Amino acid sequence: MQPEIVSFSQPVTTEASAPAADRLIAGNPRQSVANHFADPTQQFFAGRWMSTRGKWRVLYTETEFCHITSGRVRIQSASGRVEEFSAGDSFVVPAGFEGSWEVLEDCSKLYVIFEAAAAQP
Repeated sequence: MQPEIVSFSQPVTTEASAPAADRLIAGNPRQSVANHFADPTQQFFAGRWMSTRGKWRVLYTETEFCHITSGRVRIQSASGRVEEFSAGDSFVVPAGFEGSWEVLEDCSKLYVIFEAAAAQP
């Protein structure tokens, strides 16, 4: 089968979620993910994520490129560095990042994720 271009304008199933209770810091954020692409190795993904306001702890095993399309977020690293991003901003969260995500204004982002395969013993 010949690979084809994947358009984010095509409808896909949206999955609803929320941060795990043990990671929640503040608020009651409700999230949804519309994953538009997953490669056959299940290491590369792209789609749209949305969230209402709230704050939770994160620990990234994957590397993620984010482009905020609406709203505003604050991300704080475990070392205390704080970054804020709003509509039109793009950034990368590297694998191994620890800290917190805070949605300050209900937001939406486009994401591209790469999760390296686990090393075999």
